[in-house]
Amino acid sequence: MSYEKVSQAKELVIGTKQTLKAIKEKQVIEVIIAEDADQRVTNKVLVAAEENGIPIFKVDSMKKLGKACGIEVGAATVAIKG
Repeated sequence: MSYEKVSQAKELVIGTKQTLKAIKEKQVIEVIIAEDADQRVTNKVLVAAEENGIPIFKVDSMKKLGKACGIEVGAATVAIKG
Protein backbone atom coordinates (compact mmCIF):
# COMPACT_ATOMS: atom_id res chain seq x y z
CA MET A 1 0.00 0.00 0.00
CA SER A 2 2.66 2.54 0.96
CA TYR A 3 4.76 1.70 -2.12
CA GLU A 4 1.74 2.61 -4.23
CA LYS A 5 1.22 5.83 -2.29
CA VAL A 6 4.88 6.76 -2.82
CA SER A 7 4.80 6.07 -6.55
CA GLN A 8 1.66 8.24 -6.91
CA ALA A 9 2.83 11.13 -4.71
CA LYS A 10 3.43 14.42 -6.48
CA GLU A 11 6.21 15.71 -4.21
CA LEU A 12 8.69 13.38 -2.55
CA VAL A 13 11.74 13.90 -0.41
CA ILE A 14 14.11 10.96 -0.70
CA GLY A 15 16.78 10.10 1.84
CA THR A 16 17.35 10.61 5.53
CA LYS A 17 19.09 14.01 5.48
CA GLN A 18 16.55 15.55 3.10
CA THR A 19 13.64 14.04 5.06
CA LEU A 20 14.96 15.50 8.33
CA LYS A 21 15.38 18.90 6.69
CA ALA A 22 11.83 18.82 5.30
CA ILE A 23 10.42 17.78 8.71
CA LYS A 24 12.20 20.71 10.39
CA GLU A 25 10.77 23.04 7.74
CA LYS A 26 7.24 21.67 8.45
CA GLN A 27 6.74 20.51 4.84
CA VAL A 28 6.02 16.82 5.47
CA ILE A 29 2.61 15.17 5.78
CA GLU A 30 3.80 11.56 5.92
CA VAL A 31 7.02 9.59 6.42
CA ILE A 32 7.81 6.13 5.04
CA ILE A 33 10.65 4.13 6.58
CA ALA A 34 12.16 0.91 5.24
CA GLU A 35 12.37 -1.73 7.97
CA ASP A 36 15.52 -3.28 6.49
CA ALA A 37 17.42 0.03 6.76
CA ASP A 38 19.99 0.57 9.52
CA GLN A 39 18.13 1.80 12.61
CA ARG A 40 20.96 4.21 13.43
CA VAL A 41 20.13 5.93 10.14
CA THR A 42 16.34 5.90 10.42
CA ASN A 43 15.99 6.57 14.15
CA LYS A 44 16.51 10.35 13.82
CA VAL A 45 13.73 10.53 11.24
CA LEU A 46 11.45 8.37 13.40
CA VAL A 47 11.98 10.62 16.43
CA ALA A 48 11.57 13.86 14.45
CA ALA A 49 8.35 12.62 12.83
CA GLU A 50 6.92 11.52 16.19
CA GLU A 51 7.81 14.86 17.81
CA ASN A 52 6.04 16.71 15.00
CA GLY A 53 2.97 14.46 14.92
CA ILE A 54 3.68 13.21 11.41
CA PRO A 55 2.20 9.82 10.49
CA ILE A 56 4.86 7.12 10.02
CA PHE A 57 4.43 4.12 7.75
CA LYS A 58 6.85 1.23 7.49
CA VAL A 59 7.64 -0.86 4.44
CA ASP A 60 9.76 -3.99 4.31
CA SER A 61 12.34 -3.14 1.64
CA MET A 62 14.71 -0.25 0.91
CA LYS A 63 15.11 -1.54 -2.63
CA LYS A 64 11.36 -1.57 -3.31
CA LEU A 65 10.99 1.86 -1.70
CA GLY A 66 13.71 3.27 -3.94
CA LYS A 67 12.06 1.71 -6.97
CA ALA A 68 8.69 3.25 -5.98
CA CYS A 69 10.48 6.63 -5.90
CA GLY A 70 11.84 6.05 -9.38
CA ILE A 71 15.49 5.69 -8.35
CA GLU A 72 17.88 2.84 -9.02
CA VAL A 73 19.14 2.51 -5.44
CA GLY A 74 17.43 1.74 -2.13
CA ALA A 75 15.89 4.43 0.02
CA ALA A 76 15.92 4.22 3.82
CA THR A 77 13.38 7.01 4.31
CA VAL A 78 11.00 8.95 2.11
CA ALA A 79 8.76 11.87 3.00
CA ILE A 80 5.64 12.97 1.21
CA LYS A 81 5.33 16.74 1.11
CA GLY A 82 2.00 18.41 1.52
